[in-house]
Amino acid sequence: MLRTSESARFAKAQHRITVPKPVIAYRSSFRFDASPKQLWDRIEELDQFELWFPWLSDFRFDGDGLSAGTVLNGVVTPPLPYRMQLRIEIDQSERPSSIDATIGGDLTGNAHIRIHPVPDGAMAEVSWSVEMRQPIMRIACRLGRPLLQWGHDRVVEITVANFRQRIEGA
Repeated sequence: MLRTSESARFAKAQHRITVPKPVIAYRSSFRFDASPKQLWDRIEELDQFELWFPWLSDFRFDGDGLSAGTVLNGVVTPPLPYRMQLRIEIDQSERPSSIDATIGGDLTGNAHIRIHPVPDGAMAEVSWSVEMRQPIMRIACRLGRPLLQWGHDRVVEITVANFRQRIEGA
């Protein structure tokens, strides 16, 4: 027979609700009609980022291109009524094949890019896992994760399509 305190703990355990962390994880690959070096050279045009990505503002960077130690800062304004301050520090970089970065600000986590040669071009594999830090985004991620993930994925697709046009159209 259960004692009163054990019975109360058992009852609480049965009614515990597990709420997922407010995290967006992403992994995808994109093929480009450019060599890994050409792709890297275009990605490294940091002074063009605000022109290429209309959702990015107040962008600045401190460092030497896409090398370890470079820090990128900016404000992301997606087509929703909020803004996110981001700080991205490049932890490791191997030209023209890999970048590992730590994300801070209103999102925290890690991001990775791997670039591999493929016939007539390059394949860029990207991945990240970021946790929402703003209270409203934490709630939105927990309650509307499928919609938030869908919107995130569409923004990434549009961004890659615009970037592809700039790389391959140049």
